[in-house]
Amino acid sequence: MSSLSRELVFLILQFLEEEKFKDSVHRLEQESGFYFNMRYFEELVTGGEWDEAEKYLSGFTKVDDNRYSMKIFFEIRKQNRDRAKAVEILVKDLKVFSAFNEELFKEITFLLTLENFRENEQLSKYGDTKSARSIMLAELKKLIEANPLFRDKLQFPTLRNSRLRTLINQSLNWQHQLCKTPKPNPDIKTLFVDHTCGPPNGPNGARAPSPVTNTLMNASPVPKAGAFPPLGAHGPFQSAPAPLPTSLTGWMANPAPVPHPAVSAGPMGLAVPNNPAAMVKRPRTPPSNNAAMDYQTADSEHVLKRSRPFGAPEEVNNLPVNILPVAYNSQSHGQSSYSSLDLPRDVVMNLSQGSTVKSLDFHPSQQILLLVGTNMGDVMVWELVSRERIAYRNFKVWELGACSVPLQASLSSDYSASINRVIWSPDGSLFGVAYSKHIVHIYSYHGPNDLRNHLEIEAHIGSVNDLAFSYPNKQLSVVTCGEDRLIKVWDAVTGAKQYTFEGHESPVYSVCPHHKESIQFIFSTATDGKIKAWLYDNVGSRVDYDAPGHSSTRMAYSADGSRLFSCGTNKEGESFLVEWNESEGTVKRTYLNLGRRSVGVVHFDTTKNRFLVAGDEFTVKFWDMDNVNLLTTTDAGGGLPASPCIRFNKEGTLMAVSTSDNGVKVLANSDGNRLLRAVENRPFDTSGSASGAIVKGPTMGVFPAANAAVGASMGDRTAAVPAMVAMNADNRSLVDVKPKFPDESADKSKIWKITEINESSQCRSLRLPDSISAMRVSRLIYTNSGLAILALASNAVHKLWKWPRNDRNLTGKANASVSPQLWQPSSGILMTNDLSDTNPEEAVSCFALSKNDSYVMSASGGKISLFNMMTFKTMTTFMPPPPAATFLAFHPQDNNIIAIGMEDSSIQIYNVRVDEVKTKLKGHQKRITGLAFSNVQNVLVSSGADSQLCVWSMDGWEKLASKSLQIPSGRSVNPLADTRVQFHQDQIHLLAVHETQIAIYEATKLECQKQIDIDLLPCHISGLLPKQEGQ
Repeated sequence: MSSLSRELVFLILQFLEEEKFKDSVHRLEQESGFYFNMRYFEELVTGGEWDEAEKYLSGFTKVDDNRYSMKIFFEIRKQNRDRAKAVEILVKDLKVFSAFNEELFKEITFLLTLENFRENEQLSKYGDTKSARSIMLAELKKLIEANPLFRDKLQFPTLRNSRLRTLINQSLNWQHQLCKTPKPNPDIKTLFVDHTCGPPNGPNGARAPSPVTNTLMNASPVPKAGAFPPLGAHGPFQSAPAPLPTSLTGWMANPAPVPHPAVSAGPMGLAVPNNPAAMVKRPRTPPSNNAAMDYQTADSEHVLKRSRPFGAPEEVNNLPVNILPVAYNSQSHGQSSYSSLDLPRDVVMNLSQGSTVKSLDFHPSQQILLLVGTNMGDVMVWELVSRERIAYRNFKVWELGACSVPLQASLSSDYSASINRVIWSPDGSLFGVAYSKHIVHIYSYHGPNDLRNHLEIEAHIGSVNDLAFSYPNKQLSVVTCGEDRLIKVWDAVTGAKQYTFEGHESPVYSVCPHHKESIQFIFSTATDGKIKAWLYDNVGSRVDYDAPGHSSTRMAYSADGSRLFSCGTNKEGESFLVEWNESEGTVKRTYLNLGRRSVGVVHFDTTKNRFLVAGDEFTVKFWDMDNVNLLTTTDAGGGLPASPCIRFNKEGTLMAVSTSDNGVKVLANSDGNRLLRAVENRPFDTSGSASGAIVKGPTMGVFPAANAAVGASMGDRTAAVPAMVAMNADNRSLVDVKPKFPDESADKSKIWKITEINESSQCRSLRLPDSISAMRVSRLIYTNSGLAILALASNAVHKLWKWPRNDRNLTGKANASVSPQLWQPSSGILMTNDLSDTNPEEAVSCFALSKNDSYVMSASGGKISLFNMMTFKTMTTFMPPPPAATFLAFHPQDNNIIAIGMEDSSIQIYNVRVDEVKTKLKGHQKRITGLAFSNVQNVLVSSGADSQLCVWSMDGWEKLASKSLQIPSGRSVNPLADTRVQFHQDQIHLLAVHETQIAIYEATKLECQKQIDIDLLPCHISGLLPKQEGQ
């Protein structure tokens, strides 16, 4: 089936889902085999519908396709509880598995003789049916996700709502434009024939020509039905208020007339302005009597709410920054499958703050950093793995003399202030603090105990109630609101005021900046329950609406920006959690089970585009976004206030909740627990990934550890601001932005200036303690965190030295001043490579660490072994020699993909999960001695004992360039000398190390920028081992 036919199936699936043809949806999923609906499968398993579950599976795999499929079917078929039926299944269905595991087959036969299967020791832990099926479902999901036959079938394509209807609509618009005498309001009654405004056969018996076959009409541009006019809000000579973005008119009590009303509105004020230049080049002015026409039926009015010029394909009209998934009332095609088991509910730590917590926020990228603000004006940053407070400030006016008289008077009587909001900037380099007295502080964060004052802004008269970051005009700004009924926008670099918005009649309670396509705007809510929306201009509010119950409300978008929610409490103590219909300005659904309260406002948050959470009635309550009924609750072990503050991290794996004893509890799901364990022995790179306007990073002459990820704090550089980010006061949904690098035309001699070390006082040494066995070290590497050193000895045994975190070593980083400990797990086992029949002293040893230091891939002439760094257990072994592996490297974006340099000069790209060699690269003449990936350049660089470098594309794995090292004249070279390669932290420049030289190359073209020849040394260079900080 062609790719377009496949896409048509997805469009039909979306249409059937929207029309509630549920059985047809799942039948088509099964028969096409294009999309495996994990949520539907979960319902079948949870409901014990085993026959239906197996039938659905059969559309995607058969029992004997591979070992994963066999295990999946085995788990399902063994569930039948009817004794006679079970015996029949054992004889007929399960007999096929006896060859797979004879002992297990015998054990199942024995279980059929038991009246209560819990009499079996291994099954005694199973509780009720629901919990047992939940355990089984978790295992089935793992098997399905690991099964290569389900690859690319677990995620529904990202589509706009009603995409098939939209395509039909566009087709009818096109047909109507081709009518010889188009009617202003055409009556379309069928899709079975092409549309024409005249009689079916016309006055001369001819139908309107088809745009596909009529070449004459295709020869010139076809007039387009009425397009939206430009907003004009930012244009010169503005004599009257600009036309409202049409979807905002749905929120207004008395919307102004909008041209071409038949073209209905898009999401919340976000009609895309037309490009006047493009209009000149391709005139699309419609005839004056040709009004815009839409295909309409009684049940399809939602199709009309488009945010682009009428008739223009959405793919080519201002491509959106975020592609929004399609939302459904029940099962969501386009949404990942989540269950309540994915919610963070396990309490993993309790952090004492010393005063009442008022606001929380997780770092947008370093998700183990938690920002906390309290009612005493204390602001602090916690590193969750170590449970240490790594930065702290209390309320203090930096320049009291520059403050206004009212503020000075307020401080003279009471020099204290509560914190109303703390929030990280999108890149995590800054965070803002809004205080109850006039002031906003912006701090720049550079790492543990390195918090610097950046901006102090006297933003409002009285309390500053909320604060958020946004990107109007591609420039980072701070949005504030306050007791003085104003909303203000400030330059985040200089602190200059950019906009002031007036219009609220009560104190402004919250702000929610956001964008839709190219339109950027701010929602604001006031304590009288009024909601307004503002563009970044001086025209005034574009929305005037009432919050449910006239409540003090906060608004927030889902992580993908497609759904808008609000939550608040009114003066009568009634709380409302709702989802909004942005096009109409109406409440789409109201979530149930929020209680009444005598004081305070309920706090809420969203996560995973799937769940809502609110702190209410001394508990944390969870809802599925598509279901108004309460999903589940947790009291987090007790001790919560009536309305606790809550905040998810970006991935939704951790949740922070305030406690009544002036603390914060951190809750985790299984992924959150794994995250904390994975970094338990390595502190995060807790320096903010700041732009150069605020943070100055290390110079470019420093190379990080071999597996270090590219950082954002590169050299001196200007602020790298993304063209558009999600501006809903939620920085957790941001995508990675590639950093900018210094101009290549800069003086390279300055960039690559080498610091000479001539004095012994410039060096420090330390002997690593070793109580295992004194063997020659074959390979040595720093962990990516810089916390430890891993060595591989000539006897194939690994050794790990970790540095303690104490008063002499506050960061726990490896250094020569503090002696490390030779670390082993409590089991006492050693990580030992397979040796096969090789002589370990003669074998080429190699290893590589995964980017999070959780796994090490290693070989010593025999099979390649994968070890768990936490337990030292061998996870798997593979690829027995010959040829033997001589160098290993993890793919920077997928730990399941590794590059393996071989003794026979080839490079194998291997997928560990499916146990499969994806491709084999050939370009060297001798064994591979070095491999290095670049995320920025999207290349793999290899080096060999042939003194040659090769560059390979990571997309198609074709060779892009190759070059031999320039050996100094008169210098003899060992024919098997190693050449090692390693990328600089900018991921563009490459360090090559050979026994004759050290050279720096630009990676993609292999242009040598610096070469240092090594002469008169008593021994040759075998390699360099730079630390992550370049020490």
